[in-house]
Order: sequence, then structure tokens, then C-alpha cells
Amino acid sequence: MTSTSLSRLPRWLRPAGVRMLVLLVAFFALIVIAGPIESAVAGHAVLGLLVGAVVATGGLLAYRALVGRLEQRPVDELALGDARRGVLRGFGLGILLFGVVIALIALFGGYRIAGWGSVSGTIATFGVMCGVAVTEELLFRGVLFRLIQQWANTAVALAVSGLLFGALHLFNPGATLWGALAIAVEAGVLLGAAYTVSRSLWLPIGLHLGWNFAESGLFGSTDSGSAFHGGLVVGEPHGAALISGGGFGPEASIFAILVGVVASAWLLRRASRAR
Repeated sequence: MTSTSLSRLPRWLRPAGVRMLVLLVAFFALIVIAGPIESAVAGHAVLGLLVGAVVATGGLLAYRALVGRLEQRPVDELALGDARRGVLRGFGLGILLFGVVIALIALFGGYRIAGWGSVSGTIATFGVMCGVAVTEELLFRGVLFRLIQQWANTAVALAVSGLLFGALHLFNPGATLWGALAIAVEAGVLLGAAYTVSRSLWLPIGLHLGWNFAESGLFGSTDSGSAFHGGLVVGEPHGAALISGGGFGPEASIFAILVGVVASAWLLRRASRAR
């Protein structure tokens, strides 16, 4: 951003720290407001899809408007031409990675299917997770990770954004410190790596959505300690919490951390080679 573009802003908005704070507050507020609404429509197919679409669309429009205004630049990280490919690639990768996680947990006796869920619950979960994936990625990768990476470096951005992303999940029902740390390592770093390799928010949004949807919508597991949203089957943890993830869900399993770390290293290696 040039001094000429900064001159278009009110004087109090020109310091970089102030602009970052405004963005952080705005998108944290969006998560806080959307959370109870998303929980209220969990299990209702039409309402879940509707609320998820409204939250996701509203968040994306707000990000484009606020970042474009405060940073006086085109919001290239949300370029529409990259949207379809980025989201679909991320969604597929997220389902694949979580599928590997649940397969490893099941192989070691930590997951079993207790019964059938419902198609309507699965649809509702998809809708709700659209809103969750978009709002969390806008805050943690679009604002926090991106700006710290610009001001410091990728390692610092991964550490800070990952830890804060994990800390956010301490507010979930059934949350544990171990679960939050696991989220920081396996998801915070993985999603930051997805942004680094693509320089776009669409890939981490799709990855976040695919992982969460597979976890609750397909395999019927508890998602980061949160109440069950509904899925195709009803999954139950079994045995040692280190293997199954216990009440926090599969994300607290050692296998989720292992898969997340390996996938993060692969993405960061690709990003390094592309420079």
C-alpha cells in the first residue's frame, strides 16, 4: 500500500495496527454472532442450508468490502476466477484427509458406527459447515495469518494463527486443552499452509469445509467438542482417548495430528518449490 492510497483513509485508520485490529474485531464479531444461529438450525436441512449460505455470502462480501477499503487494493485472495477450482480442490482434499484419519482410528479400535443418521441431518451439517468454514478462514487466514506473514514470516504466522485458532475451540462444549493444542497443530498449521501454497482463501475454505463435513456429516463424529450436528451415520469413540479423541472428537486423536502434520509439510514443500 502506498502513501497516496493511505491518504484516502481517515487519519486514525492509517496505522497498520489499527487497520488489523478493525478487521480482527469485525470478523471475530461475525463468528460470535453466527455461532448461536448456526447451532440453532443444526439438524434442519432447509434452515441449515439457508443460514449457511447467508453467513458465508455475508462474510465474503464483508471481507471484500472491508479489506478493499482499509488496504486500498484489489482483494486478490478472493478472486472469483479461482473460487470454483480452489473450493472443490480443498473440499476433496479435506474429505480425503479426514477419511484417512477416521480409517486409522477405526483400524486401532477407536471408532465404531452405532447406527444410521439421516440425509436431512447431513444436508443441514453441510449448510452449517459452509458458514463455519468461511467465517473462520476469513478471520484466521484472511486477516491474522496473511498480515502476520507480510509483517514477519511464514513460520511466525503459522505459529501465532495456529495457536489462536486452537484457542478459539476452547470455548466449544466439551473442549479440552489437549484438543485445542491438537487443533492448533493439525488444522491451524494445515490451513495456513493451504493459504501459503495457493495465495488464495478458496483452498483453505474448501479444505476446512471438507474436513468438517466429513467429520460430522459423513462419519457422525463430534466436531471439536461441539454438539453433534447430524450425519449419515452415528459414530462413537471407543477405547483410549489418545486413539479415538474421546469426547472432543477425532481431532484430539494422535492420528489427526499425524495426518495434519504430514499434509502441512507436503503443502509447505510445494509452496517452497514454487517460489
